[in-house]
Amino acid sequence: MADEWKAPESEVVDEERKSWKLLEKTLLAGVQEQRRARRWGIFFKLLTFVYLFGILALFTPLMDVDKAASRGASHTALVEVRGVIADQEPASADNIVKSLREAFKDPKTRAVVMRINSPGGSPVQSGYVYDEIRRLRAEYPAIKLYAVISDLGASGAYYIASAADEIYADKASLVGSIGVTAAGYGFVGAMDKLGVERRTYTAGEHKAFLDPFSPQKPEETAFWQGVLDTTHRQFIAMVKQGRGERLKDKEHPELFSGLIWSGEQAKALGLVDGLGSVDYVARDIVGEKELVDFTVQDSPFDRFSKRLGASVAERLAMYMGFQGPALR
Repeated sequence: MADEWKAPESEVVDEERKSWKLLEKTLLAGVQEQRRARRWGIFFKLLTFVYLFGILALFTPLMDVDKAASRGASHTALVEVRGVIADQEPASADNIVKSLREAFKDPKTRAVVMRINSPGGSPVQSGYVYDEIRRLRAEYPAIKLYAVISDLGASGAYYIASAADEIYADKASLVGSIGVTAAGYGFVGAMDKLGVERRTYTAGEHKAFLDPFSPQKPEETAFWQGVLDTTHRQFIAMVKQGRGERLKDKEHPELFSGLIWSGEQAKALGLVDGLGSVDYVARDIVGEKELVDFTVQDSPFDRFSKRLGASVAERLAMYMGFQGPALR
């Protein structure tokens, strides 16, 4: 019986290589097709988002006009002061001042109420708002400004409130903290134990006087205390200017010590004029229960951008094909 014919081994290897190459090309083609589909899907989704937000941006001003037209003959304007009072924060001086100006100039505004829930913040930002409140009260003498403290009205937040015509709070609100603080850490002892040497190069004898890695000098500590004392005196002067004879500071010298009191205690000390909420002030003090919020708000696109976040951006990058190494 004749031997069966067998293909040379080299031909078998070539056939196997061709098969693997064909399989690899098929797989790569499938992967590339999926990526193209994902990219087009992302593109059309983004296009839809842009379209929807364009429509929203177009009709939002019209909605505001409709709301303004539907208001009654008058209203109580509301301005929120919420969170830390600092630049680039929701409760920055720019945002608060812009909100107050819009509230005062509205012809239907009968009174303005600031609802405060803040631990304070920058004395500079608080000072800007205080001065603007005084200016607006002089420009619009017929419109009163009321400050209403909810949970917390401390330090720079009370600084702002003291510029109002009257201040109200809940009996359990925390009010006061008329003081100035600056805190830090000192690591000199820890560095000595670790054998770490600090090398600081400055032009100016006291340029590094707040450096936490260098020993304190008595004259620099005294200087910094003077800065805090000066700021404290400015704070006290503004509060006295705003509150006047209503303060019981002569009977209670600890009023400006940085302590904080409940709303009920604050009323007895003259820090607030009465106990009540925003609704109470609008309804019973102003006599106009309809509230219109003039607080500066983020645009719909800004709110969407903030919610989008880094995680969504990362996911978009992955779907667009930027997910690292892949078979080629």
